[in-house]
Amino acid sequence: MPSLGIVIPVYNEGEQILKTLDALYRVISNEGGKSVSRLHWAIHLIYDTDDDTTLPPVKRELARYPGLTLLKNKYGRGVAQALKTGLEEAKEDLILVTMADGSDEYSIIPQMLKLADEGADIVCPSRYMKGGKLEGAPFIKGNLSRLAGLGTYFLSGLKIHDISNSYRLYNRKVLEGMKIESEAGFAVATEITVKAYLKGFKIVELPTTWKERTHGKSNFKTFKWLPHYLKWYLKILFR
Repeated sequence: MPSLGIVIPVYNEGEQILKTLDALYRVISNEGGKSVSRLHWAIHLIYDTDDDTTLPPVKRELARYPGLTLLKNKYGRGVAQALKTGLEEAKEDLILVTMADGSDEYSIIPQMLKLADEGADIVCPSRYMKGGKLEGAPFIKGNLSRLAGLGTYFLSGLKIHDISNSYRLYNRKVLEGMKIESEAGFAVATEITVKAYLKGFKIVELPTTWKERTHGKSNFKTFKWLPHYLKWYLKILFR
């Protein structure tokens, strides 16, 4: 049975990180059934600086979370650098990337693992396919993301509706030897998916519900990060 590594970039999440970890642990240790709970798994939290507010509550409650590791971002500050650190340091057979704010739908993890077991190299939860939902996202952010996803689906050979979602399950072989170029935002997921498609890896999707964070402030910088997404969007359309 393959091992599962879960990579979560964090940035000043405070006590909220415990709610996210509790929800995740419920699925991977109990609710997910034998197909999940029998896996060897580890969770890797990637942080930028030693004064990050995520660290005190995690260290205080570490005994509650077996298999949890704290990894310092080795490429400098920022979510793209944190993701690169996590994807390099996680050595498990399957790598799940999720966010720390509780916006992702963990109940679909067993389905994601089943699709991987059936031969998918990347499993992409989609907010924009039939059965998927986007709840509470700011108008510009949500519509730009939807437009990119639907444009990719109808105008390219990559038949997924949600090219920009960072919530992804990767087979380790997809990441081996891949140099990640993205330097900002969550464009890492888009880059990996486009490169994997061009190399002929099998990419599948399933519907998911994504909910805007209800605590703290989102660090998503729509217009600053847009060019980093656009590069890979244009590459898949005009390869």
